[in-house]
Amino acid sequence: MPESNNMNRPSAQGRAPMGRGPMGRGGMGGGGKAKDMKGAIKSLMSYISSQLGIVIFALILAAVGAVFTIIGPNQLSRISDYLYDGLSTEIDMDGIRSVALLLVGIYLASAVCSFVQHYIMQTVTQRTAKRLRGDISTKINRLPLKYFNGNAAGDVLSRMTNDVDMIGQAMSNSLSNLVTAVAQFIGCLIMMYYTNWIMATTTVLATIIGLVLMVVIMSRSQKYFTARQESLGNLNGYIEEMYNGHDVIRILNAEDEVNEKFTSLNTAVKNANFRSQFLSGLMQPLMTFVGNLGYVAVCIVGASQIIDGNITFGVITAFLIYTRLFESPLRQISQAMTQVQSCAAASERVFEFLAEEEMEDESAKTQRIDHVRGEVEFRHVKFAYPSAPEKEIIHDFSVKVKPGQKVAIVGPTGAGKTTMVNLLMRFFEPTGGSILIDGVPTENIPRSNVHSQFGMVLQDTWLFEGTVRENLLYNTEGVTDEEMIRACKACGIHNFIQALPQGYDSVLRDNTAISAGQKQLMTIARAMIQNSPMLILDEATSSVDTRTEIVTQQAMDKLTDKRTSFVIAHRLSTIKNADIILVMRDGDIVEQGNHEELLKLNGFYAELYNSQFEQAS
Repeated sequence: MPESNNMNRPSAQGRAPMGRGPMGRGGMGGGGKAKDMKGAIKSLMSYISSQLGIVIFALILAAVGAVFTIIGPNQLSRISDYLYDGLSTEIDMDGIRSVALLLVGIYLASAVCSFVQHYIMQTVTQRTAKRLRGDISTKINRLPLKYFNGNAAGDVLSRMTNDVDMIGQAMSNSLSNLVTAVAQFIGCLIMMYYTNWIMATTTVLATIIGLVLMVVIMSRSQKYFTARQESLGNLNGYIEEMYNGHDVIRILNAEDEVNEKFTSLNTAVKNANFRSQFLSGLMQPLMTFVGNLGYVAVCIVGASQIIDGNITFGVITAFLIYTRLFESPLRQISQAMTQVQSCAAASERVFEFLAEEEMEDESAKTQRIDHVRGEVEFRHVKFAYPSAPEKEIIHDFSVKVKPGQKVAIVGPTGAGKTTMVNLLMRFFEPTGGSILIDGVPTENIPRSNVHSQFGMVLQDTWLFEGTVRENLLYNTEGVTDEEMIRACKACGIHNFIQALPQGYDSVLRDNTAISAGQKQLMTIARAMIQNSPMLILDEATSSVDTRTEIVTQQAMDKLTDKRTSFVIAHRLSTIKNADIILVMRDGDIVEQGNHEELLKLNGFYAELYNSQFEQAS
């Protein structure tokens, strides 16, 4: 069976989280909250408040450009009158020329206003989208681990990409178009009543029908825009999760089940898209019908007005143009409101994520630990997950680890091994007791300072698309090539790296032929290069074969030499040389000692060890 070659993507936190909780399928963090279009738009407006001045200026330009456009038909009516009067006498070319030059100036000014406001709005929206993506990325680093244990990673990515892009598109297109359309609508209304109130009233009555129907459609379609963004986030989350596990899916012949689930989620996206786009799509043909109805009404009423001698031919010409200009902003408003609804739905999801509860602000914590000796103490530690506070996972856990000792944590699945490491790294906080490093309680130390004291080699390897050198030296400075090569030789991967096309400068991509064991060895080499005073090893040899395990174990022994290390072990044969072995069951330490002492006890550890020996034989 070939091993997977796809590289694991880096998390925004810079290291893979230890938790392995279930992935959520619903909308993220607060999916059951009430949806509020006005509230979402208000949040977005508050977010761009620092650029509000330039946005208002751009919107004023949009309104001015619309006003210039509205003035045009009034001047065109003068040209029509010049031509109509000239049929019986002589056409006044000087008058037509002067009006034509004025029209050129008006339309040129309108075009300049439109260009400048479009440039400003594009600049503002791209800055806003960039800031939103940056804030989401920063937010990810501030969220507690419990959030990622209960929500799909693909949905977070969907908020950073699809939702932010939707906000940017809506802002750049809909906001200025909406202001332009409103200004043009009001201006046309004023000019039509100024020109002839009878035909103006006729046009308005024909339009009211469309406005009423548009409001009804909008009120019913907003929920479908929200459903569309949520269903798209759920689909992205499922695709991301299934892609990462595609090898397991094939091995288990679960393609049919995955396709069935994908089809269900894909259908939900299709249905939400259809409903939202169908209802919003009704607006444009509706406005077209209203506009055509206005044309017919103006022609009929205008003809009767000419017969009665109440208006000139130029007024009819102007009104036909005004009818088009009056119907056009209604169409623009309907399109803009469709985008505003999409923007509101996307904003709800983005600002809902940005409003999620963060980890405790530690800016006031000034105490730090430097030049760590490596003494670690768990003092009467208790823990229950926030989602189930009544179910205590760790019960009154106490142990003291001397500097440089190698501590192995063993026990059956669900005993609390990984939870202990999560508590040590402050991914979670104890619900009782305290954890001390060199006598200092970790709750008094900033998380970043605690994290900097540990190197980690996890069971789930993490390599990103970049050169081998970049992966090995990730977030580590001042390392020479000799030190890097020495670590790789200790892990037995120097020759493998040298065999790559560009050696240490070879780029690792999805299609790079690198086995799971080689990935694991690279992460071990990275931990060696990091040279942290303490180490956490989560079954770091689980992905290597027996022969490679011997080399890896020797490298691990060098890595842990004179460093306090915590090893989560499933293969008990790999931790025989541990100074302390903590045997956990149901959240408690039931036995502790070294390998020989625990075998002599003939207790739970001996039972685990002998069962593995029997399975191996």
